[in-house]
Amino acid sequence: MMSPSQSPRLLLGPGPSNVHPAVLAAMAQPLVGHLDPAFLSEMDEVQERLRRLFQTENRLTIPLSATGSGGMEACLANLLEPGDPIVIGVAGVFGERMCDVAGRIGGRVVRVETEPGTALDDAAMSDAILRTRPAVVAFVHAETSTGVCQPVAGIARAAREAGALLVLDCVTSLGGLAVTLDRWGADATYSATQKCLSCPPGLSPASFSERALARVRARRRPVQSWYFDVSLLAGYFGSERIYHHTAPVSAVRGLAQALRRVEQEGMSAREARHRRAAAALLTAVEGFGFSPLVAEPHRLPMLTSLRLPERVLQKGEAAVRRRLLDRHGIEVGGGLGKLAGMIWRIGLMGENATEESVGRLAEALEDVLAS
Repeated sequence: MMSPSQSPRLLLGPGPSNVHPAVLAAMAQPLVGHLDPAFLSEMDEVQERLRRLFQTENRLTIPLSATGSGGMEACLANLLEPGDPIVIGVAGVFGERMCDVAGRIGGRVVRVETEPGTALDDAAMSDAILRTRPAVVAFVHAETSTGVCQPVAGIARAAREAGALLVLDCVTSLGGLAVTLDRWGADATYSATQKCLSCPPGLSPASFSERALARVRARRRPVQSWYFDVSLLAGYFGSERIYHHTAPVSAVRGLAQALRRVEQEGMSAREARHRRAAAALLTAVEGFGFSPLVAEPHRLPMLTSLRLPERVLQKGEAAVRRRLLDRHGIEVGGGLGKLAGMIWRIGLMGENATEESVGRLAEALEDVLAS
């Protein structure tokens, strides 16, 4: 529990983000059963709002009872069988995780890699798809470990032309950038609630196309995960509402309120707000010697990766982050994988995508770097 003297954290790392009081209030409502008609009506609302946010007509668009990594596993486990070839774009840690998950399922993984901080090359991905003729193509839309926004349309087109299904990681982008599943032709997509949706972690919004569901029905063997088998999940999340598992009632109610807030603001205004906050951040930290890792065309607005100045490296970047947390209650993230110790990852997500957040961080940086 938070001690009485501890003030709330300002969460400016790669997630989770701070949660609006209205979301917390929704989660504090008295419990009902997960098959209660009142709750099922709320679930219907959540599914419809997720369809609008994902910009899709997919009937199986659901809040999976799992974190974003569970959403990743659900998408890959349903669409891959042992021996199936899969082309995976690896632009950071979460592309690497896709490879790990696909390999454990038994997929024949073909990696297309790029340097951390750069986007995947459409031509390299297209060439691998043409050579491999994979069952599935997968990559990350918003790579949380690097701050890269990956263009989708070119790779999606190559996947469709080869007859492959497209799996897309939208964990960090959903709610902060436009996500257009039907226009892109994505077949299985997952996200997470704790980033730009500003909900506590624990749910993975996910969507499966009719092509994906047809692939599941045509499998030679059952999905290796009973829990994530969409042919079973569809019974609960569809019109029949057949018991599958005990849905996290409070978490779903919180998500419902968070999605209402997204729609009240509007995605166009929401994306513009994230971009303004990111621009303000770069201006604010330039004077301290920080510089962006990612070139402007591929830079995420909600997650900025910053090269560290010498003064931070000399003090020890982890020690400086700890002082920000202990003295000012501000969390920022360090680098992962190859970028560990080299960058900070600063998240301005959802409720935190404001110039006020940037101002608080700048004041705290001035204090800890002067000490």
